[in-house]
Amino acid sequence: MKALALCGSARVNGNTERLLQRCLDILQGEGILGEMVRLAEKRIDNCTACGGCRKEPYGSCTIDGDDFEPIFRVMCAADIIIVGSPVYFGSATPQIMALLDRAGYVARAESLFARKLGGPVVVARRAGQNFTYAQLMYWYMINGMIVPGSTYWNIGFGAEPGDVESDEEAVATVDRFAENLAWLAHKIEG
Repeated sequence: MKALALCGSARVNGNTERLLQRCLDILQGEGILGEMVRLAEKRIDNCTACGGCRKEPYGSCTIDGDDFEPIFRVMCAADIIIVGSPVYFGSATPQIMALLDRAGYVARAESLFARKLGGPVVVARRAGQNFTYAQLMYWYMINGMIVPGSTYWNIGFGAEPGDVESDEEAVATVDRFAENLAWLAHKIEG
């Protein structure tokens, strides 16, 4: 099993990345290798609705010149995909949505994400976390993915890098989510 954490934050080592890293650490402790892709270090162009992904075998995006294709291939190879985003004006970051929109369209041509495991992780300074969590959750559902629960929604609060680590409920919730991912992954493996 392989896990992938996609961090949609513009901040490297910010609150979103810290919660995602907790997930990866717990999964690694359960024997599931993982990696983090930080979109802060990448360029992802928006979907242009050209329809080219419907014409290529096994799904392929016709937009060239950005970092989408290598990230998409890692997404396809992963068994677990965790998507993290801070809240920007009440919703997920534009960069994570550009990636998910394109990946979703390309993957749906062949149901490439169906039955993969995962779930969203969201960090807000003050508000917007529920909408952002639901926004990301829609992506999992339309792609036929499996999302385990936790003790609450996978949300945390923090403004400055590291603040979220003081949100004890967020840390406990994300930890339980990662434990449930590992449990489910092992059940599926048999």
